[in-house]
Amino acid sequence: MSILSKHKILETNATLLLIFSFLVVTIGGIVQIVPLFYLENTIEEVEGMRPYSPLELAGRDIYIREGCYVCHSQMIRPMRDEVERYGHYSLAAESMYDHPFQWGSKRTGPDLARVGGRYSDDWHIDHLRNPKAVVPESIMPPYAFLEETLIDADHIEDLLRTHRIVGVPYTDEMIEQAAADFRAQADPDSDFDGLLERYPGAQVRNFDGQPGISEADAMIAYLQMLGTLVDFSTFTPDASR
Repeated sequence: MSILSKHKILETNATLLLIFSFLVVTIGGIVQIVPLFYLENTIEEVEGMRPYSPLELAGRDIYIREGCYVCHSQMIRPMRDEVERYGHYSLAAESMYDHPFQWGSKRTGPDLARVGGRYSDDWHIDHLRNPKAVVPESIMPPYAFLEETLIDADHIEDLLRTHRIVGVPYTDEMIEQAAADFRAQADPDSDFDGLLERYPGAQVRNFDGQPGISEADAMIAYLQMLGTLVDFSTFTPDASR
């Protein structure tokens, strides 16, 4: 009796087919899972990556609150058309401090993984006020109220503590200085040296050009940071991962 003819026994016996299917799935699962127990980290560490600054983190929360992730992804796939349009493909390390991550599954609007520095602050303000003013074919609703809504740092320390619980490496110093760093990043006349030491590459300025710290300030601080932390001109992927 050939091997092929023996296979007929499984095809005609539901119980045997179920048992062998379970064994195959179990072996496949073990092969995939066991190696993970021997890796200290499944994410390749990349120079430049850091936790979000308090203002950027507040902006990210506003981004999520307003449902921006529904129409904008933050994951560039390693395909020629995407890389040529949006830039270097996304790295896992770029989302290592995201809870939840913002990869997205739909692009009603363009991907935002590399939007940082691509447009000026004024462009972002005009875009939030009236998207059609800068992108005539846009179907994005206006978010002018973000510019009019001022925010404070009353709960920013609690926000950092919460993210530390889920693994973001905020230090005690970062949490203690969270309120000061929140205000310093939106004020170019402040003493922001400590902010830059804790969050290298953080951009310091009055993002919306208006007095006070608005939700637009936080949102633009977050958007202008996206994709700017890793220097891809010197990045070399680890072939072992």
